[in-house]
Amino acid sequence: MKILYAIQGTGNGHLSRALDIIPYLQQHGKVDIVVSGIQGDLKLPFEVKYPLRGLSFIFGKNGGVDMWKTLKRTNLRKFVKSVRQLPVENYDLVINDFEPVTAWACYFKNKPCIALSHQAAVLNPAYPPAESTDKMGRLILQQYAPSTEAYGFHFSGNGTTIFTPVIRGQVRGQQVTNEGHYTVYLPAYDDAKLIKRLSEYPEVNWDVFSKHNKKMLVVNNITVQPINNEEFTASMASSAGVLCGAGFETPAEALYLGKKLLVIPMKNQYEQQLNAAALKAMGVPVVKSLKPDSKPVIKDWLENGQPVPVNYPDITQEIVNKVVARHFKESATLM
Repeated sequence: MKILYAIQGTGNGHLSRALDIIPYLQQHGKVDIVVSGIQGDLKLPFEVKYPLRGLSFIFGKNGGVDMWKTLKRTNLRKFVKSVRQLPVENYDLVINDFEPVTAWACYFKNKPCIALSHQAAVLNPAYPPAESTDKMGRLILQQYAPSTEAYGFHFSGNGTTIFTPVIRGQVRGQQVTNEGHYTVYLPAYDDAKLIKRLSEYPEVNWDVFSKHNKKMLVVNNITVQPINNEEFTASMASSAGVLCGAGFETPAEALYLGKKLLVIPMKNQYEQQLNAAALKAMGVPVVKSLKPDSKPVIKDWLENGQPVPVNYPDITQEIVNKVVARHFKESATLM
């Protein structure tokens, strides 16, 4: 069986999940990989047959998506050309983790496209709605990567079409300790703003991982270093808590590791608003920004915050087998 697995390359969450999913897909046949996007820092240890530009949201430096840079770097002509040229018709099964080129290529060529992503779950009415009524953001989330059938991952699952998060084997294998520092990943803030705001808590050692610098920087109680997957994972596992955006993979991993968690949803990013609502309903504190009016919540979290217990069993292989068996039963039976 020939499988095309398409991955969104904006940010690192989709790529991190792919590290565990790809080996299980390879048990069912030959897997070719599509990655589109220009904001990822993680390199896959697998050949990427189709590296594409796609449609990327560009992180800003003040807490949100930089809409101007996003529009400026969007090349619709190249996107349409990629959609036309991607040979999705040559594959027995197409599985998509919120990757738009493959999704639209399948749409126009009448090829089934199976979504296996967090985004497939966030709009489900079973989860809390976002506080903001961002109609445009909701429309983009709905239409960005269309699919014929969808399976989703969320902070809590229903066991049928929505599952608990894929926690990387690297995370599951960590020895969990508490060395007292706080791990920070807020890619939509620049280093200067993070240093300014985090310096307001001089009693705390902050371990910041940044998209905006290339070498380690130490300023008083704050260490800022470039993103490194192994070091970031180890920092989380040995931390007292995690301060991050309201993405999916990093909050899910922090919860799995039993760390107290505080999230700041990225501005102009509707998915993160939905994630923040779901996390808040679970008991995770949420602040809108690092501005001074958030200081009482952050200070209370530092002094009194507690981990939110979760149960995230290792069922990735079971999920992959289920999706393949349902959508390519004949080949799954022969394997």
